[in-house]
Amino acid sequence: MRTVTVVGASLAGLYAARELRAQGFDGRLFVVGAEPHPPYDRPPLSKEFLTGGGVEDRLALADPEETAELGAEWVLGKRARALDTRGRAVVLDDGRTLASDGVVIATGASARRLPGPALTGVHTLRTLDDARALRAELVGGPRRVVVIGGGFIGAETASSCVALGHDVTIVEAAPLPLAAHLGAEMATVCAALHARGGARLLTRAGVAALRGDAPTAFSGGAVTAVELSDGRLLPADVVVVGIGATPNTGWLAGSPLALGDGVLCDDGCVTALPQVVAVGDVARSGGIRAEHWTSATEQPRAAIRNLLAGHTVETVRPLPYFWSDQYGSRIQFAGRRRDGDAVRIVEGSPEAVREGGFLAVYEHLGRRTAALAVDRPRPFMKARRQLAAAETAETAATAKAAKAAEVAEAPEAQASAEPLEPAQPPAARRRERENRAARKPCNDVR
Repeated sequence: MRTVTVVGASLAGLYAARELRAQGFDGRLFVVGAEPHPPYDRPPLSKEFLTGGGVEDRLALADPEETAELGAEWVLGKRARALDTRGRAVVLDDGRTLASDGVVIATGASARRLPGPALTGVHTLRTLDDARALRAELVGGPRRVVVIGGGFIGAETASSCVALGHDVTIVEAAPLPLAAHLGAEMATVCAALHARGGARLLTRAGVAALRGDAPTAFSGGAVTAVELSDGRLLPADVVVVGIGATPNTGWLAGSPLALGDGVLCDDGCVTALPQVVAVGDVARSGGIRAEHWTSATEQPRAAIRNLLAGHTVETVRPLPYFWSDQYGSRIQFAGRRRDGDAVRIVEGSPEAVREGGFLAVYEHLGRRTAALAVDRPRPFMKARRQLAAAETAETAATAKAAKAAEVAEAPEAQASAEPLEPAQPPAARRRERENRAARKPCNDVR
């Protein structure tokens, strides 16, 4: 390959660019980013950056020296409009085309929005510009803030708003926030953090509409309330919508790539086209799309190796891991919890979160599947390492068994593939032996 284009100046995109150079690619490298900013760290946006303790310069994921060493051509503030597989090029929204022998898709995801007219005071929180706009609204004195969605982004934003002195209500449609990730028992424990922190949590509450005042000739209407599906009105000066994200795949419509809640690819992040791989939030690898830091940082190594090889030679299945800072507590989770897994507290107590937190493990048929901690970082990291080691051993054993089965089947398959020759009668075999003996040179001279 002489030219590779990384579409997405994201965490995953930066790691892909690093891997390309680390694995020996010395050709032309483009990195295309829809935002005007170089790659930056997103987790602080809903936490210290929002509360005013985070400086923008500290969000950068690479310093100028490393950026220069990558030797990439950065095309920022431009969106990819199409993937021209026939012409082997990435088409940008300004009409330019970047001829590419290989493409890394790292376009991430965009925040979902509520339907209806745009109102001032309504925000999503996914990008640096989103965080700037929300922070500007929160520094002008106490506000009535309604956060729609009790997931990680919503919970962290609510926590930051409480820390800034605002009146905060969280609206969650499900019976419990985070139940899909943590299970009902542990989700109940984590939901209690909102009350302890000073926010109101309304569950089983759907949003019917956002109310706003009438627009004028000089400005659009501003949000004034959130109308719930049961008719209740929640007065609001600021609304933050945190109802998930949609993978950025629109620019790939009409391409040969398979799409469905992301870019479909195999366990090695290779798409239907071997010269195209996908990593990070946009990649649905092995049937799973995971919006985790570990996916964005661990997938690129295998993806780039496979891209340079021209086919899948390495697979990757990162152990899911995420963390969330809420109301002065840190929640950490790792593993693959399934419905029906038993939960066991192994350290501390959920009833005493403020007094040292706790560590819980999830188990299935006596095998540990996941771990959850609140303010127990060291025990959690040990549990996480054990989970990763067990999964690595299990994967190796599975691969070894598959290899053994393949070897065992090989002779049988080879034999069945070879054409069968009719068996020779004894007399014919005897004549054949005599003919071979006659043709054999004789060096025994007497």
